[in-house]
Amino acid sequence: MNIMMIAVVIAVAAIAAAAAVALRVTWKLTHPRRKPVESRPEEYSLQAYESVSFPSRESGITIRGWYIPAEGNGFEKSDRTLIFSHGYGQNRLEPHLPALSLAADLVSKGYNVLLFDFRNSGESSPALTTIGLREQQDLLGAIDFVKETRPEQKIGLVGFSMGAATSLMVGGLDERVETIIADSPFYSLQEYLEENLPQWTGLPRFPFNWLILTLSPLMLRANPRHVRPYEAVRQADKPILFIHGTKDATVPCSNSEQLYRLATHEASRLWLVPGTGHVRSYPHDPEAYIDHVIDFLRHAWNSEAETKSFAHAKKPSPID
Repeated sequence: MNIMMIAVVIAVAAIAAAAAVALRVTWKLTHPRRKPVESRPEEYSLQAYESVSFPSRESGITIRGWYIPAEGNGFEKSDRTLIFSHGYGQNRLEPHLPALSLAADLVSKGYNVLLFDFRNSGESSPALTTIGLREQQDLLGAIDFVKETRPEQKIGLVGFSMGAATSLMVGGLDERVETIIADSPFYSLQEYLEENLPQWTGLPRFPFNWLILTLSPLMLRANPRHVRPYEAVRQADKPILFIHGTKDATVPCSNSEQLYRLATHEASRLWLVPGTGHVRSYPHDPEAYIDHVIDFLRHAWNSEAETKSFAHAKKPSPID
């Protein structure tokens, strides 16, 4: 065997080895370890709640969660439900917030809350995790559930990271959704992964970024290029609140800044929270977080007719 043949064999072996590593990493990214649902609403003084299950829009997947009514927990009866969507590798608890603490705060302000587990998370059905692509079908199932069981309810979405991107893609186009709160969303999954994939995989950018982003659509039939929150934001004629920490090293706050510039509704807002990391704005200052969210929701819902008439007016500057 001459030197040229040896070089070819070594090159082919190296490519095959790199491809095998890329496929293994892709499998791990789409099968994150499932975290158990270890807390209960009672721990946050939410005594009244319903354990619910409903189908995803994708056949064969059952979604599970809790519906927490304001009235049952001692507050005024509400006709507004906020649907939470958690981040990648988390579940309905979003434990670093924690989501139940935020839910309790919002319930005390007169909002019903639905928390649920995306596919392959918490107590929902096993399936590929696709970082916002097929998860849209799960969120659509949650909206279907609320409208079918409580048709009088007005719906707002509250999402975190992957859940924020999913909320934008679903809520931006679904007329049943009236307002969206997106905490730490990414602008475009393909662009985000091209820049940040090494943080997820621990592998060098070359050649593994290209291999993973090329092989994963073929293996999973799930292409990151199809996860484009910016397209839905551009088409959404409804109020959106973007929340992002200025020290977010996971999804830089520039993602929300770019998305905010595409929002057309006059009531949309951007709140950049100084010094906070990824989905850490609520635990950093819960009182300020609730104040911003409630003020936004009141303007979004109570002034709906007025704000629609100014849909293309200049939006306010980011809140400091």
